[in-house]
Amino acid sequence: MSHSTSNTPSTSEVTSTATKAFRGEILHFLADPAKVAEEESYQYFEDGLLLIKNGLVVAVGNATDLLATLPVGLEVTQYDNGLIMPGFIDTHVHYPQTEMIASYGAQLLEWLENYTFPEEKQFSDFEHGKRVAEFFLTQLLDAGTTTALVFGTVHKESVDAFFTIAQQKKLRMICGKVLMNQNCPEDLQDTTESGYTDSKALIEKWHNTDRLQYAITPRFAPTCSTEQLHKAGELLKEYPGVYLHTHLSENKNEIAWVSELFPDSDGYLDVYDKSNLLGRRSIFAHGVHLHDHECQRLSETNSAIAFCPTSNLFLGSGCFNLKQAEEFDVNVGLGTDIGAGTSFSMLTTLNEAYKTQQLRGDKLSPFKSFYLATLGGAVALDLEGTIGNFTKGAEADFIVLDYQATPLMARRIARCKTLTEKLFVLSILGDDRHVKATHIMGEKV
Repeated sequence: MSHSTSNTPSTSEVTSTATKAFRGEILHFLADPAKVAEEESYQYFEDGLLLIKNGLVVAVGNATDLLATLPVGLEVTQYDNGLIMPGFIDTHVHYPQTEMIASYGAQLLEWLENYTFPEEKQFSDFEHGKRVAEFFLTQLLDAGTTTALVFGTVHKESVDAFFTIAQQKKLRMICGKVLMNQNCPEDLQDTTESGYTDSKALIEKWHNTDRLQYAITPRFAPTCSTEQLHKAGELLKEYPGVYLHTHLSENKNEIAWVSELFPDSDGYLDVYDKSNLLGRRSIFAHGVHLHDHECQRLSETNSAIAFCPTSNLFLGSGCFNLKQAEEFDVNVGLGTDIGAGTSFSMLTTLNEAYKTQQLRGDKLSPFKSFYLATLGGAVALDLEGTIGNFTKGAEADFIVLDYQATPLMARRIARCKTLTEKLFVLSILGDDRHVKATHIMGEKV
């Protein structure tokens, strides 16, 4: 679809002081490259124009077609030597773990005990939460990530702090208070009842306030009693628009532990299924070791997996089977999973994603990579049409990737003959340095 025709806006749509225009090389996705012919999955404009009004996309297309529709005197912002694309979407990340990133030498369960739980205790303090949230969100924006699905801690204050800062920055963010009432330090436990009432209060206060949305967040099956998981299912019924965000089948010892704790369940996913936690807005982080019947069930319920390659490699959890997810038509987004993940950068995450598939003997095409980082994340979060691409009416969160951010990138890009090559080089050599600009609702931040 290299030079697709654009939807030309009417004059009334663009004659406003709130109109902005951006010109440069533009790419966005319309569909999953694994489901349609690759060239039909995206639109690419070598000299494109993105037109925005009041923070929403009015049109995208070839600059030559759209320039004539602009009101006289409208300034066009030009981005050269780079690629304009929708902002990255991180479908699984822990903001309270920001300052314990790169903690040495443990696999999942030991890592939680030694590093994570002690770190999370500090988040009973609202001011501490705000300070970390400010830094965390700045890191995301610097790396070109404009939306994320975020874990808080067990403390209600951690979520209030996060949403307070995200709201100030006008971001589309999803977050939730962790539910955990067993198998964790006593001073990090809630109860079935307090978890339910705290979550309810947070939903009432924050869900759909400005661009914020709430996720019911059981940490993972081992730290939740059956009663607590059932209560989470009740909350989902009471508030059908909220999300469910938890962990699934990340590590083999964890999976063995789940089967000991829940002997009546037919595997890890079934523990959640029995509490009615699967659905269109349910996102399960990792899914590294899934059985076919579990993928089938995720697909039937329209649930999604957050694929977190830097974390899976760092904790030695394994290599996610993307092909299996595709075969069963499971929605998949990408996650950095800070702090087990090792970078805020979605470009670095794509680099590791490619390698995990290489280790499996599978290929990850650069188009699929960038789809996962943008529209794939939006689909996983049930936000297609709102974020993730430049369809008319979508929120104008977008980034500019810089082809010349480093001497090595500039040299390598100069040798690229096709868009495929350019995208692959960005995904392997790129990091936060290659994000030249991040825009939220059309405003450069």
